[in-house]
Amino acid sequence: MSGAAATPAVRAPDLDELREVARRIRVEVIRSVNHARAGHIGGPLSEAEILAVLYFHVLRIRPDEPAWRDRDRFILSKGHSSIGLYAAMALRGYFPLEELLTFDAAHSRLQGHPDMTRLPGLDMSTGSLGMGISAAMGIALGARLKGQDEVRSFVLLGDGECQEGEVWEAAMAAARYRLDNLIAIVDHNRIQQYGWPGEGPDGRIPPQEPGELAAKWSAFGWRVLEVDGHDVDDLVRALEAAAAGDGRPVVVIASTIKGKGVSFMEGHWFWHTRAIKPEEYAAAMAELGEPVPIDNPDSEPAR
Repeated sequence: MSGAAATPAVRAPDLDELREVARRIRVEVIRSVNHARAGHIGGPLSEAEILAVLYFHVLRIRPDEPAWRDRDRFILSKGHSSIGLYAAMALRGYFPLEELLTFDAAHSRLQGHPDMTRLPGLDMSTGSLGMGISAAMGIALGARLKGQDEVRSFVLLGDGECQEGEVWEAAMAAARYRLDNLIAIVDHNRIQQYGWPGEGPDGRIPPQEPGELAAKWSAFGWRVLEVDGHDVDDLVRALEAAAAGDGRPVVVIASTIKGKGVSFMEGHWFWHTRAIKPEEYAAAMAELGEPVPIDNPDSEPAR
């Protein structure tokens, strides 16, 4: 595949195509972070299926008209996982795939955190955790006030981010305004970089106790849907169900694995952000079906 238009949008839920898009997102994440010699990895890998289903099936968008007034809006609240979003956008046709190699470089449109003043197609600049859902709520309320009944506001949060007080202030207000055009998705990979030391894997314990997120969102008046965040069929059904408004905002809690798709990265907190060694790059690409020579760290998989 040699250009951004090489992966067509999925009209009906072609599950095999969505799985392939998720794989390609992971390939581009690893390739771009390796080229930049910096960036986050674990979170972008855990969100791949979520982004594939959103950008290639659920969102009403026009990549060739990114400012289309009646488009659905999407905000990546966990802004440090921006390379996953950029990969999805490039595959969907917002900009050429080759531009991903400028990730995190000076003057690039693809900064380490999303910057809506630089890249068309972004609906919010994010990075300070907890802010994205407040912006998404404002967008949902604004669409209602403007009579844009078809516009939906989507926001993707991290589970560690759900420790921020601003998240719950927004959750309370969204339920109060009965914003059923607001859909939050939590990338529940159960690993965060800092905090909550304990007896769990790698000396960490998960950001929440089992069932805690569902109970909290429900207590705040949200409709809660729980899914396997790596099962595209599950995600399609949940996100389609979320569109059937019942007067409550919706949260989809997607159970995921940090570092998903690369065996030696899965479930390890230290792959939250880390430079990739040449042999690790070669091993990761091989697992993702895109082998590269181990002796050249800048090698790229065939397109």
